Amino acid sequence: MDTLAIVILNYNGQPFLAKFLPAVLANANGHPVYVADSASTDSSVSFIRTNFPDVRVIELPRNEGYAGGYNRALDFIHTHYERPTYYVLPNSDIEVTPGWLAPVLALMDANPQIAACQPKIRSYSERNLFEHAGAAGGFVDWLGYIFCRGRVFATFETDHGQYDDNRPVFWATGACLFVRSKVFHQVGGFDASFFAHMEEIDLCWRLQRIGYEVWTCGQSTVFHVGGGTLHKSNPHKTYLNYRNSLFMLYKNWPADGWLWPKILLRLMLDGASSILFMQLGEWSDIWAILRAHFAFYGHLPTLHRQRKQLQKQQIKEVKLYPHSIVWQYFAKGKKTFAEMIN
Repeated sequence: MDTLAIVILNYNGQPFLAKFLPAVLANANGHPVYVADSASTDSSVSFIRTNFPDVRVIELPRNEGYAGGYNRALDFIHTHYERPTYYVLPNSDIEVTPGWLAPVLALMDANPQIAACQPKIRSYSERNLFEHAGAAGGFVDWLGYIFCRGRVFATFETDHGQYDDNRPVFWATGACLFVRSKVFHQVGGFDASFFAHMEEIDLCWRLQRIGYEVWTCGQSTVFHVGGGTLHKSNPHKTYLNYRNSLFMLYKNWPADGWLWPKILLRLMLDGASSILFMQLGEWSDIWAILRAHFAFYGHLPTLHRQRKQLQKQQIKEVKLYPHSIVWQYFAKGKKTFAEMIN
């Protein structure tokens, strides 16, 4: 049985595959490499089959985003191949490094309670800086806003070894997510309604609610281009981030009676963030935030059913960062993870 399956989801990403797939294969340590193609309209599939015959290609019938695409791909591997102990899901725009696999696998082997893990994520273009998508492990504040060790909002720290430890975190990035396969299928994988963005945070929250742990491994490093499928300035990305954050918060917030006050405060803060987009003249992003809120309202019946089901399954209360990172960052001037924690 293969210990690990390396699975890359691709949508019209042939340039990234040409650039980064050789390093993945060179550093796969004998583990099988899969590319799950989400009905690309470029020549990705023929390019892989011509140039990388050792790669196992899974052709998906349509583009269902990160969440639905990986659900289909990992179900296919689970059904048609020898079932691995772990999956690792590097984005197509991830540059792996020699020895990137061994430290993470050793950490997860040593602690069966670790269901998900990530390496350090540094920027491909500014290689000493931590990258936006995950940095050195992520956290969630009491209003559902996310931040990372090494990245808080637009402040990116230089990696000088301050996060080289192995430790629990709240969420591990989907840019290069290691996940225990048995547990992934046990919880039903990603929530496909998210399509893309924050589905890995929702997954990590659910994993912790049933007693598992999420870690970051400081002995492994990869580099991330970022925005390979949706650029950070794309209004659809704004829409998905705002909508999915509300989805995640409603589904997973503890049953303590404070859900709706927090949701209403979040909606107000989201609205206030529109002022920044207004100052920048980015009206399409303001419309994206409004659409995200209306999509949240429309999805409430489904979210409520999911919330009730998750509450029945829960065996462990999950702790969030007990302060507002918006207040800490913008009002108190705390720009780094260390300042936030202190």
